[in-house]
Amino acid sequence: MRPEGGAGKVPGLIRPELIRPDWPAPAGIVAAMSTRRGGVSAAPFDSLNLRPPGLRGDAVDQPEAVFENQRRFAAALGAAPVWLDQVHGAEVVRLGPQHLAATRAGADLPRADASVTTEPGIACAVLVADCLPVLMCSVDGRAVGAAHAGWRGLAAGVLEHTLAALCDAAGCAPAEVLTWLGPCIGPRQFEVGADVLRAFGADPGAQPSARFVPRRGADGSPRWLADLPGLARDRLARAGVRQVSGGTCCTVEDRSGFFSFRRDGRTGRMAAAIALRR
Repeated sequence: MRPEGGAGKVPGLIRPELIRPDWPAPAGIVAAMSTRRGGVSAAPFDSLNLRPPGLRGDAVDQPEAVFENQRRFAAALGAAPVWLDQVHGAEVVRLGPQHLAATRAGADLPRADASVTTEPGIACAVLVADCLPVLMCSVDGRAVGAAHAGWRGLAAGVLEHTLAALCDAAGCAPAEVLTWLGPCIGPRQFEVGADVLRAFGADPGAQPSARFVPRRGADGSPRWLADLPGLARDRLARAGVRQVSGGTCCTVEDRSGFFSFRRDGRTGRMAAAIALRR
């Protein structure tokens, strides 16, 4: 990953700090993930909170601050994000000019956890604060996609659905797709119960696996440390993806760099986005 920003400028605003994927994407692809730095929101959303104000929940920031943050992010990215109403599912929407027009008009956001597009200048974007953001593009640069993969969405097949939609849009095979895993809750911090193991087809009573390491919870009950990026890599490999980058940064452990719901509760959201250049 290549952090950028902070001291640099975008015309008319302070440049937010972004992470650029370190992957062999075609020259016509632009991709980035925000950190929590470079925005205008006050605590506990400080400072580059990108979560749209109209979404459900109590993580409600000042709308004018969020809109300024989103403006900064779009300018630094070089494309216009279409935000999603994410529900920890596996629905994928194919974005077109009508979605961008609806976003600018303040219409309801598409309810999905992933998007793909072949339209230049429209960015597929997902919001995260511990869940795994996954960016995809075809090796020929014809289509891009982004997926929000918490454990529920990952177990429900959000990556496989996104991959299928991207391959359909680009006319390619899974082996011709590049994938990047962004920062998420890491395997030293993601404590889960037996329900998560079962969701991935693992037996809580079996021998420990590389993806689920047993431990005792604070109350002495059986718990496990789950490897979310590792589980994603496993599923992508089974789906035929051969080139996967990233997945090494933990949002919980880097308080100054990333928002984390597991660590802080009420907090902001970062975004990972990808687009075809105009």
